[in-house]
Amino acid sequence: MPERTFKIKNTYFPVCSRCTGIYIGAFSYFAFVYFVYIQYSMETVLIAITLIIPTFLDGITQFLGYRESNNPLRFTTGVLAGIGIGILFKALKWTIVS
Repeated sequence: MPERTFKIKNTYFPVCSRCTGIYIGAFSYFAFVYFVYIQYSMETVLIAITLIIPTFLDGITQFLGYRESNNPLRFTTGVLAGIGIGILFKALKWTIVS
């Protein structure tokens, strides 16, 4: 849907603003942990889940018709979820490798 994506000049992004945020958040996290060692624990996993919750709430409340979200909010919650997903993937990898 064009109203749910970003537009540069006269070209729309191929993915919605929430997914754009998820991609940027996950990529940023993976770039960060390339340079900084992170010790993964259950606390880290809980932080990751906490970062994903706003995206879930934004999507569900919009889907159920309680409110209409906007692109800046979709993007921001997407970035948070991307970081959370990145943490979960790295924690899973760390658990499998260890």
